Amino acid sequence: MPQHAIRIDPERLKTLLNGVNRFGFVPETGGYTRPGFTQVDLECRDWFEAQMRADDLQVWRDGALNLFGRYGPEDGPCVMAGSHLDTVVNGGAFDGALGACVALECVRTMKDAGITPRTAIEVAATSEEEGRFGGMLGSQAISGAITPAWIEQAIDADGIRLRDAMNSLGLEPMDILKAARPAGSINAFLELHIEQGPVLEAEEFPIGIAEEVSGVCYLELELTGIANHSGTTPMHLRADAFAGLSELAGTIPDLIQMHGTDQSRFTIGHVELSPNHPHTIPGRAVFSVILRDTSEEIMVGLKSRFLESADIVANRHRLKLNKTERSWLSPVSLDSELADKLASLAERNELPARRMPSGAGHDAQTMQSFCPSGLIFVPSRAGISHAPEEHSDWSDIEKGANLMLQALLDLSG
Repeated sequence: MPQHAIRIDPERLKTLLNGVNRFGFVPETGGYTRPGFTQVDLECRDWFEAQMRADDLQVWRDGALNLFGRYGPEDGPCVMAGSHLDTVVNGGAFDGALGACVALECVRTMKDAGITPRTAIEVAATSEEEGRFGGMLGSQAISGAITPAWIEQAIDADGIRLRDAMNSLGLEPMDILKAARPAGSINAFLELHIEQGPVLEAEEFPIGIAEEVSGVCYLELELTGIANHSGTTPMHLRADAFAGLSELAGTIPDLIQMHGTDQSRFTIGHVELSPNHPHTIPGRAVFSVILRDTSEEIMVGLKSRFLESADIVANRHRLKLNKTERSWLSPVSLDSELADKLASLAERNELPARRMPSGAGHDAQTMQSFCPSGLIFVPSRAGISHAPEEHSDWSDIEKGANLMLQALLDLSG
């Protein structure tokens, strides 16, 4: 059978993804909860590892809990393909997990066709991509971007330290540093992912090829005032932390309009108020701020101006302000030659493809600092992601998976 005629098995792929999604299913919402470095995340990895072992792949995990299955020569560099298995709380069925499953399905298809690659293919199920502790821990570990100081200070939104989360699973946090791959060990990294936006569906493209990925800045702000009685404290004498938070949030649209771009994004996604009682003025507000843009210069400017606004608002409301930068991922241009190759393969397979930026962060973003990286998108229905309603049509998934297969056949020789 000629190479271009080889196709993945969509039903086998669907079965594999359904298997992953047995872990962390939330019946009340239809969503999935598998945060990185939790017991359910570990159980999902155990199951996925068993699948790869059943396929006779060479399987191992590194100190960051990344999971790999190697097909082809035991020695020498590899072409790595995959994505992450963890989810946000109450997330969707496709984000991340689909990419890991597609990579394994491509290897299974090659094995069925009797094709042994000259350059090994490594299926990767990366760890903690969703940023529970800030950043994209698994792929950052592979690329050598994690430091001991970062490990020591990493903490999630609930105050749980990375060190404690790993110890509870029998893992040694400093082993993360051992996950760094030697230079030249990965020839290329490929990732398939749902778009998580509305562009491909709206423009009726079955394939997206990402050329650049937005940077991500994760800030945590704390406004501290005075908790007091809601009935006896006059409005002009209050130090209301929530009032400060509300005013600061209201500055964001004008900030983007004056100093941002069409790729600028601000999100206040996690808020804790205390005392959090109907009849008490909030004395403390702790909240996350996620800033994204495809330009690092724009990001730096937006961050600076936003924090200046935070100082002004805090002073106006008689609040103390504490500012912490949890993580910073710079915007990245993905490898242009690899994007050209994906576009050429899509055209050869009569798959209309749109070249585009990615507003969401992905493992390909951090891997680009280590090796040429490419990112394939398939459409998301209504652009919804990080929610139970997240969905991609299987006809589109099949097209994206076959493009990934052709790319792996090409890159692995």
